[in-house]
Amino acid sequence: MEGLLDMKGKVALVTGASRGIGRATAKLLGAEGAAVAVNYFQSEDAAIAVVEEIITAGGRAQAFRADVRDGEQVRLMVAEVEKNLGPVDLLVSNASIGFPVKPFTEFAWNEFEAKLSGELKSIFFCCQAVLPGMIERKSGSIIAISSTLSRHSSPGFIAHSTAKSGLDAFVRSLAEEVGPFGIRVNVVAPGLTLTDATSWLPEEQKAMMADMTPLKRVALPEDIAGVVFAIASEHSRFVTGCYIPVSGGLLML
Repeated sequence: MEGLLDMKGKVALVTGASRGIGRATAKLLGAEGAAVAVNYFQSEDAAIAVVEEIITAGGRAQAFRADVRDGEQVRLMVAEVEKNLGPVDLLVSNASIGFPVKPFTEFAWNEFEAKLSGELKSIFFCCQAVLPGMIERKSGSIIAISSTLSRHSSPGFIAHSTAKSGLDAFVRSLAEEVGPFGIRVNVVAPGLTLTDATSWLPEEQKAMMADMTPLKRVALPEDIAGVVFAIASEHSRFVTGCYIPVSGGLLML
């Protein structure tokens, strides 16, 4: 079974990799032998810090700036990744698209549309940029980071839930289309995860969520990264079109 789990010789592009789940995923993939393209949009210093951590640990990585909602920026980024690191074997579409948390009756359409459009643009453009090479090589893996809120929403999260539901449907359709080329496409859906993106939540709410969870805690970024790595590995070579909740049992399918 040697070689099925590690990522040696693979090139992984992780979007939104300067912090949170993306950072943890990039570090784990780097530790397991992948050359990691660390995508960022605004947090250059944080992205460089991730690259330095991977290199210090003996891995290979480089930071690449692009707004993944912009097709031309994504195209140029992937070309640079391929030039500097090699063809992309694994895409982890993780970039966070911001959204307001508030009741539906308070939403303006442009706020709602920005979340839906941004979420789908980010996966659309990245997939279009990496898939031609994957199809030519007849291998590859795409993992989209969704949310358990796409299946079980909460008040105030209507834009996020709707956008992530669209992402889930996109993945199912794409998995069907590119499966014959040996390319796998899956969703990893975190529950509440302790990152800077959730730092605004009151501690009482986090404690309540932990108490409701069978494993009696909320997730750490490393918990999500571990599942991404497992799905990316050859041990999961017959897994595609799947929605994998990582919620400590709070969402069971």
